[in-house]
Amino acid sequence: MATSDFLSGPAMPPAMSTLVADRLREMITRGVLAPGERLKETELAESMAVSRGPVREAISILERDGLIELQRHRGARVITLTYDDIEEVYSLRLAIERLAMERCAARVTGAVLEAMDDVIARMKALTGPDGGGDRAAPDHVALDLEFHDLVYEAADHARLRRTWALLRSQVSMFLNARTDREDFRSSAWSEHAELRDVLAQGDPAAAAAAIEKHIGWTLRRIRQMRGTDAERAAAAGPLSGPGPEGKTGL
Repeated sequence: MATSDFLSGPAMPPAMSTLVADRLREMITRGVLAPGERLKETELAESMAVSRGPVREAISILERDGLIELQRHRGARVITLTYDDIEEVYSLRLAIERLAMERCAARVTGAVLEAMDDVIARMKALTGPDGGGDRAAPDHVALDLEFHDLVYEAADHARLRRTWALLRSQVSMFLNARTDREDFRSSAWSEHAELRDVLAQGDPAAAAAAIEKHIGWTLRRIRQMRGTDAERAAAAGPLSGPGPEGKTGL
């Protein structure tokens, strides 16, 4: 068989370790596996009906993604994001998303805007009386990230997309930990609609300013909370309340 025939043949199915990693990633980012929770290979393998090999490889994948840490003599556990960790994630996110929004504004198409409209409509549906309440919080996060995925895709910058892919799971983990608040669920769709409308204008400078408003206040709140002890942070409700521009979501 010629090399070209082989390469154009049926797509190879994903490795079992990749499938296990995807499932574990979703469990971590949605909070099914809690921060600090130990991961036992035998139990995970039994629950997923696979051998321990794919589980071990999946744990290595998620360690590289920054969702799991390996401790000497204690095995693997889900990471616990400190305020320093979150500050690093969000300061980097703001930097790369500013570039993504600028490039997206210069390249956005009608098809991309229609896809964004679909995401926003599904977000809005979750705020209604049949939206699922607190149980729908992970769905809000999934849609939030789906919207931003569209921005990065339209930005047409491969290295930028790869950088976002490295951050995405930790952003999801953080958002899922904070979306029990009604203000997030009620405002997410309208704030993303504002981003969509700015992108539709085709003005990179306006797009950069919009993402500064959307993400920047969260970063400032994180920095304000750094240095407080855990008890004070919990009592204050980290990242709760409106931002300096009236923003309430994340």
